[in-house]
Amino acid sequence: MATTGLGIADRKILAALQEDASRSSAEIAELAGVSQSVCWRRIQYLKEEGYIRRQVALLDRKRMGLNAQIFAQVKLSAHGRANLSEFSDAIRAFPQVLECYVLMGTVDFLLRVVIEDIEAYERFFFEELSRLPGVQEVNSIVALSEIKSTTALPLEPYR
Repeated sequence: MATTGLGIADRKILAALQEDASRSSAEIAELAGVSQSVCWRRIQYLKEEGYIRRQVALLDRKRMGLNAQIFAQVKLSAHGRANLSEFSDAIRAFPQVLECYVLMGTVDFLLRVVIEDIEAYERFFFEELSRLPGVQEVNSIVALSEIKSTTALPLEPYR
């Protein structure tokens, strides 16, 4: 595991925040084995240094009516590859695209799309995604069920 310069208490604080960021600094301090004032200062440091980018509420996508999760592999045309940034900017504008990665290999991008249902994805595909400049091919993979989904980064060495 890469050395990040974080101490054990920092890792415990981060682990507690990843599990439930709504905890009070007193609760987090107890879990990390430090005083509340030290915990508060460490949290401020971790924010200032960029270890903590932001704190958000994680919503249940199915409770929100977003029942379909699709992974779309996008291949740009040779001409389209010259405009990777144009495609990237366009993708950022779609709220249903939660993640977008540039890939090496035969596919240029991998998108994670959450949407109401397959019919809504079909509309998104034909009316938006496939019409973006340079898009040559889209291979859509529908996730049937979710085995593991987490936002927590591994903070301890693998076992």
